[in-house]
Amino acid sequence: MSKSCQESVEHSGLLKFLSAMFYACSSLLITVVNKTVLTSYSFPSYMFLGIGQMTTTIVILYAAKKIKMVQFQDLDRNVLLKIFPLPLLYVGNHVTGLASTKKLSLPMFTVLRKFTILMTMMLEIYVLRKTFPRRLVYSILAIVLGAMVAACSDLAFDMEAYTFILLNDAFTAANNVYTKMKVGIEDLGKYGVLFYNALIIIIPTLLASASTGDLHEAVLFEDWVNVTFIICFLMSCFMGFVLMYSIVLCSYYNSALTTTVVGAIKNVAVAYIGIFVGG
Repeated sequence: MSKSCQESVEHSGLLKFLSAMFYACSSLLITVVNKTVLTSYSFPSYMFLGIGQMTTTIVILYAAKKIKMVQFQDLDRNVLLKIFPLPLLYVGNHVTGLASTKKLSLPMFTVLRKFTILMTMMLEIYVLRKTFPRRLVYSILAIVLGAMVAACSDLAFDMEAYTFILLNDAFTAANNVYTKMKVGIEDLGKYGVLFYNALIIIIPTLLASASTGDLHEAVLFEDWVNVTFIICFLMSCFMGFVLMYSIVLCSYYNSALTTTVVGAIKNVAVAYIGIFVGG
């Protein structure tokens, strides 16, 4: 990747702040909605929910491109090369995030998500060749140490759930760093990154869902006749698009590490909401 793609254009403080707040609010809302669908209604398929979110992203951006509300490169053989490895990181982040939301209480989910900050900083140093002042490094280490202390008090330890959340941390960190890198590519931009991410990986994800029986369980789910559940499911699909857009926007105006830290700050509110939603 050329150096010019890694260097960010200087944006106003207001744009940086608003994009960060947009991401924080979107992330907060989708966590609650996903928790409601997967836990409160016991929806059996986090993979199917992810497919719904990808489909919504494709439909919205395709329609917006057709009516010329947004612009991005048409599909050709170069698109995959330009966007790789974002599709792999996207699906990994999506699936492990939904799985960990289903399997963990929101407060413990919040604690273990703190490791994303350390992983993001390490990837920015390795991939984007960034340097950070010592005071920032010490602050991040203090956050991670606090998360480790909090995790030690978890009496409902679940190895599978912990594996999912730590994998989600790694995918989130890599996704944020590579998103920052890819949004600067000519003709692709913010909307192209979102659209082709979803388009490239939706078919493999659908095939995986069908082959594992996950799709069958989702189709036979008994609450499809429940209007309230359908509304929550559609809200989750729409918020999936909003969240991915907010991540790209925040990464575009800020750094990948800023995007990750904003997510961690948002999780303070999630921890308190977790007292009342989903146990």
